[in-house]
Amino acid sequence: MLGLLDYIVWDPDLVAFRLSFITVRWYGLMWIIGLALAYFVVKRLYKEQQIKDELFDPLFIYCFFGILIGARLGHCIFYQPQDFLTSWQGIVEMLLPIHIGNDGSWLGRTFGFFVTGYAGLASHGGTLGLMIALWLYVRKTKLSIWTVLDNIAIATGTTACFIRLGNLMNSEIIGKITDVPWAFIFERVDMMPRHPGQLYEAIAYAILFFIMWYLHKRMPEKIGTGWYFGFCLTYIFTFRFFIEYTKEIQEAFEASLPIDMGQILSIPFIILGVWCMIKAKKKASA
Repeated sequence: MLGLLDYIVWDPDLVAFRLSFITVRWYGLMWIIGLALAYFVVKRLYKEQQIKDELFDPLFIYCFFGILIGARLGHCIFYQPQDFLTSWQGIVEMLLPIHIGNDGSWLGRTFGFFVTGYAGLASHGGTLGLMIALWLYVRKTKLSIWTVLDNIAIATGTTACFIRLGNLMNSEIIGKITDVPWAFIFERVDMMPRHPGQLYEAIAYAILFFIMWYLHKRMPEKIGTGWYFGFCLTYIFTFRFFIEYTKEIQEAFEASLPIDMGQILSIPFIILGVWCMIKAKKKASA
């Protein structure tokens, strides 16, 4: 029988580094790295496709705010509606990175709120927010929506990978109790060995990026058909559907559901992904 010392004890410092009065947490740093890598990947793709630089420049802003706003609203609406949609205080905390209250700190006594950052982001909401942002982007730039979606899809694995590594550093979105030898003991949660679900997803998304990069080199003519976008959605959310069986539910109400909220929200994206791939195949054979 394995003892606690046979597992990986996980309790990293939440702070990556401090610069004067600025504190940078691992979670935020992982977001920045993931977005920066995607930025350079898509920039290279635009260059390969001879798309003008001035059409690329605003893309990052659209993506950043689309993902952030969508991920925040997705978490609040789908996972904690009772906390964020039932009072004005909840709505304010949903929209702004603050918590309203007073715990005795100077900021609390003076202004009545604490800057906390956005504690709660959902990948499904982030995906939907990104799609809406890209729709707004192509309306302005007049680029093909399928070309933009395919380019973003090729780079998506990098960002998704690092976001999940950020979750790992935060010891959040933990897995179920297990006796597998690679189990993590998240000290900030409890002393039980659990599946490192965040690490499973990070590895899967890193693999996705290398698959997509290889395929785009082999089949560059498929960019602009929606095939890469469809493959990305199908891969990510099919994996997400099944990996949920190793993860703890995030909210108590999910215990009464036949499948958890992450699985429910994955199904429409899987259907959309398959449809995009079929559409692209039909277009190629026409």
